[in-house]
Order: sequence, then C-alpha cells, then structure tokens
Amino acid sequence: MSGWIGAVALWAMAGSAWSGEPVASPLHGTWAVDVARLPMPPEARPRSVQIRFAPAPDGRLSTLVEVVGPDGMRMSAASTSGLDGVPVAVQGNLEADTASTTMPRPDVLVMQLSRAGVPGSTRIYTLDASGDTMTETGANYGDDGRPVTRINHFARVVPRAAD
Repeated sequence: MSGWIGAVALWAMAGSAWSGEPVASPLHGTWAVDVARLPMPPEARPRSVQIRFAPAPDGRLSTLVEVVGPDGMRMSAASTSGLDGVPVAVQGNLEADTASTTMPRPDVLVMQLSRAGVPGSTRIYTLDASGDTMTETGANYGDDGRPVTRINHFARVVPRAAD
C-alpha cells in the first residue's frame, strides 16, 4: 500500500440512523483535509482529500471519499450504511473494503475499517463548536505491531448557513 494512502486518514464509508428515521447531523456535508498538516513529507502528500457525508434513504448515511494523489491519480471509495455497527461493503480502491459505523452523538462518527478480512483502522470524526472544523482521529497498528494514532484536520468545503 502506498505510504500516502496509509497515512491519510479517511477511507471509508459511513452509516446512518438508529431507527430508520433520517438523522440530522452537523457532520453532513463535504470536508477537505488540510493537506499541509498531514504528518508526512510534502512530496508524499496527496494533492487533495475530500470526504462527503450525506443522508441516504431509510435513515442511512452515504459516504464518499475522493483522493487526488501526489501524482495526480484520482481514487475514490463509497458506501451507504446504517449506524448500527453492521458491516457493509465499501466500493472503490482505497484502504478498506468493509466498514462498520456508529454515531453515538450527531457530531461524532465512529468507523471501523477492514480489508480482505484483516482489521484496518478505527476512525473517529468529531466537530468543533463552530461545526465548520472536523477532526479525524485514526488508530491502527504499524508494521511492527505497535499502536499508531494520528490526527487529521478538515474544513467544511461550503460553510453551513448560520442557525
């Protein structure tokens, strides 16, 4: 797996509501990672990474991740799932082919990822008080078996209308 793909904390595909009713979440929208703050050499950083969370039918959540690599290659991954922790398939070719998601609060999304049946990472998406900055905390294990935690910072692509 390419180093920049493994280090960019995004991949995956999120879920939705507890009850089948649409959940209004301040996480809905399109988010762009602050590429300059990624913990990797500048030449290895992707040109851009965006993640979109959107409500889907039957109280589910759709997630789309789009990455433009340092070489200009475009990749994406997508899924639609419930927020009940039931695994769903991820379409595309990033670091996961399966995701399981829960939303303990409308401003927090927890995502567990795997590929080919091998555990991948856990991602926790949280919002700041303004609702226009999202933090992704990714936890997984390095090649040496030691735990690795990294934090990525996102800005809302289109700011929310004032409440």
